[in-house]
Amino acid sequence: MTTPTTETRPAPPDLPTPVKRAPGTGLRRVGLYAVLIALALVFLAPLLWMVITSLKTYTAAQQIPPTWLPDPFSGYGYEQILGNTANPVLRWFLNSMLAATLHAVLVLATASMAAYALARLEFRGRKVLFALIVGTLFIPPTSLIIPNFLVVDSLNWIDTLTVVIVPGAASAFGVFFLRQFFLSLPRELEEAATLDGASQWQIFWKVVLPLSKPALATLAVLSFLTNWNDFLWPIFVLFSPETLTLPPGLGLLQGSYVTDYPVIMAGAVLASVPVLILFVLAQRHIITGVSRSGLKG
Repeated sequence: MTTPTTETRPAPPDLPTPVKRAPGTGLRRVGLYAVLIALALVFLAPLLWMVITSLKTYTAAQQIPPTWLPDPFSGYGYEQILGNTANPVLRWFLNSMLAATLHAVLVLATASMAAYALARLEFRGRKVLFALIVGTLFIPPTSLIIPNFLVVDSLNWIDTLTVVIVPGAASAFGVFFLRQFFLSLPRELEEAATLDGASQWQIFWKVVLPLSKPALATLAVLSFLTNWNDFLWPIFVLFSPETLTLPPGLGLLQGSYVTDYPVIMAGAVLASVPVLILFVLAQRHIITGVSRSGLKG
């Protein structure tokens, strides 16, 4: 006779323990979202008002009390900007794009090499040199306008785009920012590259810079915005309408006695579009770069 075999059944899987939420958690989350939405509306309201006013007619923009929706919708402000030969706003826009882009590239080139030398190379006086560079951050920029003007005038850069691209390329903040990020990178990667026969320049170019994309993107955006929004320095060194950048150029759109709000707001919209696009594209890198740039002193 054959004895019956008993089948062993697998044990049932452990069911996940339901998470018990504290009473009132849902209400707190709803309240948090309500506060965040209210704050977002507070920050977006000026941008929305700028766009709406740029789509109004001159009469509607002067109306009291003001209305939120344009009635009727009008492209008057943009027509005045793009079709006005006396004030070539489109030329100013292209000048600002070129100047801000080249300025950001120069800042990345100079700051990255200086920061790497201060973070990784051993030489006498390194800490003193870094302290002097950081100390220049406490000098008010307005106190340097006259000395910088005399320098660029001796170089015959006045009333050229070079005068708003090159002078600020030696960025003390860029050196400080990138040095802090380079210090957070593991030295083991550079030591491994050295064992493979890589030179100091190859380590910097092929190891350090690829790992520093978040910090480089953050510094590029900050440098671009600084040059893009610069108003004071271009007023002193740019004179002809063909070489003006956008911030001082938009100041010419406001008359002495009459303010054409649709034209001014249309110019402000034109100046805001590249900044918003740049921030959206580089947002992830900016958050990563800022969060990792203060880990080591």
